[in-house]
Amino acid sequence: MHKILEKRQFSEEVFYFRVHAPEIARNRKAGQFVLVQIDIDYGERIPLTIADANAEEEWIALVFQTVGATTHKLAQKNVGDSIEAILGPLGRPTKIEKKGTVVCIGGGIGVAPLYPIVKAHKAAGNKVITIIGARTKDLIIFEDEMRNASDELIIVTDDGTYGRKGLVTEPLKELCESPNPPKEAVAIGPTIMMKFCAATTKPYGVHTVVSLNTIMVDGTGMCGGCRVTVGGKTKFVCVDGPEFDGHDVDFDSMMIRMKAYKEQEDADHHKCHMEMEADHLEDLAAKSKKESHEL
Repeated sequence: MHKILEKRQFSEEVFYFRVHAPEIARNRKAGQFVLVQIDIDYGERIPLTIADANAEEEWIALVFQTVGATTHKLAQKNVGDSIEAILGPLGRPTKIEKKGTVVCIGGGIGVAPLYPIVKAHKAAGNKVITIIGARTKDLIIFEDEMRNASDELIIVTDDGTYGRKGLVTEPLKELCESPNPPKEAVAIGPTIMMKFCAATTKPYGVHTVVSLNTIMVDGTGMCGGCRVTVGGKTKFVCVDGPEFDGHDVDFDSMMIRMKAYKEQEDADHHKCHMEMEADHLEDLAAKSKKESHEL
């Protein structure tokens, strides 16, 4: 059992949990993930990237978006509640070396798993320029953390409500064309964002790492749901990754495969919101009934 030590809600559907997990906190490395199961007997296992950790305080941080039934149930837990099972750390860690200048690009919820990678590159002696983006100001996450961990932070929003108006690829291209281009780029976010980040850096020969955690399902290599084509070969994201050379990833086929679960995810998403609304109405009715009795 893993007790929830802190809960934050970044937006309507994005949540942050700080969870007691001493062994994972001591052994995890940047880029790795865990499997979370809230019902040990019948619940599905969902892979979540470790967004932060503290070995001395024995906690790890998880950031997730409510998409299916399990993430909706997880979001209803509060501080003091427990998560039945967390397995990890899993996946291959990020390869961290002293290279010079590294640019790290995060989009949406992908900013959270990018954070430990930014810290690790900075600790290795690299100059770290971080670019984070979202559709609008209210969806920007981990701004303070990224600002403290980076040598330079660039924020972009699609609608221009915060930072620069535009896409993350615009400042990325400017950096690649600068007199001192980055030696490496790391991109984590929506698949389409990672695809265009890799396309932006390729003409300049900037090695680009992408994390394909968004396609993982089982997280153990048994289900085959996370198959991707990298350099013309079939790879499994959960055991061979989750990070790969972005210039070798077949993003188009990956995006087609990701649609395989979309119908079920949309159905679960709608059903969960309906159930939550029904629970809320029941609570209001019970409260109203209690108040009328007291009167």
